[in-house]
Amino acid sequence: MAKTNDSRVRAVTDRSLEGKTVLVTGGAGFIGSNFIHYLLAKYEDVRIVNLDKLTYAGNLENLADVACDMRHEFIRGDIRDAGLVGTVMERVQGVVHFAAETHVDRSILSGGEFVLTDVHGTYVLLEAVRRAPGVEFFLHVSTDEVYGSRKTGFFRETDALNPSSPYSASKVGADRLAYAYHVTYGTPALIVRPSNNYGPFQYPEKFIPLFVTNALENKPLPLYGRGANVRDWLHVEDSCRAIETVIRRGAAGEAYNAGANDERRNIDVARRIVKLAGKKAGLIKFVPDRLGHDARYAVDCRKIKALGWKRRIGFEEGLAATVRWYIENETWWRTIKEKSAEFKAFTEQYYKDRV
Repeated sequence: MAKTNDSRVRAVTDRSLEGKTVLVTGGAGFIGSNFIHYLLAKYEDVRIVNLDKLTYAGNLENLADVACDMRHEFIRGDIRDAGLVGTVMERVQGVVHFAAETHVDRSILSGGEFVLTDVHGTYVLLEAVRRAPGVEFFLHVSTDEVYGSRKTGFFRETDALNPSSPYSASKVGADRLAYAYHVTYGTPALIVRPSNNYGPFQYPEKFIPLFVTNALENKPLPLYGRGANVRDWLHVEDSCRAIETVIRRGAAGEAYNAGANDERRNIDVARRIVKLAGKKAGLIKFVPDRLGHDARYAVDCRKIKALGWKRRIGFEEGLAATVRWYIENETWWRTIKEKSAEFKAFTEQYYKDRV
């Protein structure tokens, strides 16, 4: 089928979200739940259909405060379930697609589920969008990791994608599927490639929440190599605003980088965490490096800034607030670390020879 002249694919000056019903996939996860909070707080007349399989990283406790909000509807289901997805798609006007397997370390142990969820799941969603004329936008949440590593300079959206891990390769597949559906079928696809997110509700297998909670428990902080790898940390609230900005003002078929442009070595982040937690730097333990560990991520954000977005939360402020959140929400993360068989199984398998 040739590319159409469907009016849905044209660039717009502002897509209104008021009065819209939006499908959020993976809305019980880290960024997804923060995005739902963000939309409900900003728009009085938005309705959200939250489709989440509730895998180990999905947690309805993340949304406990909006459980009785009539604008939020939760559906437990798999994005690979074509029948369910097709039924839901008939009653929404937009899609924000977070649902994915996201942990690089897990993908190194076993990448199959990443391909099935991240690539095939995205295909199922795009097929449903193609058959649902009422959908005005499909925003795919990608990652800066699709570019691979870079010693100097910054990746632009037109640069080649060169993933290093099974996780990032699966995100490349989903990213390019979204673009291909726009080119082939006129699907109103938008792509955001954010840098490393951090903030409240992040599952404690990831770097910052793992180090924060381990520090609070006086457990070792397992730092890969010598901690020289560089990341650009973006607070999840700024990430949510970036996604909303692209929904409202982005051009279909385009990708937009979203980063803080505030690079930090992992060792410096680890040292800052132990200080904020009131602990000693001796908790930091250097462990064998991750396979295929990218040295540095850095993205050029001029394109999304031209739409009116910019980072608001500096890293020092954001990290301090994040550490406070984990201190004040100890029950939330202790329930995961102490009672989740999935968490215990992974940490035992992955870190048994490291720590």
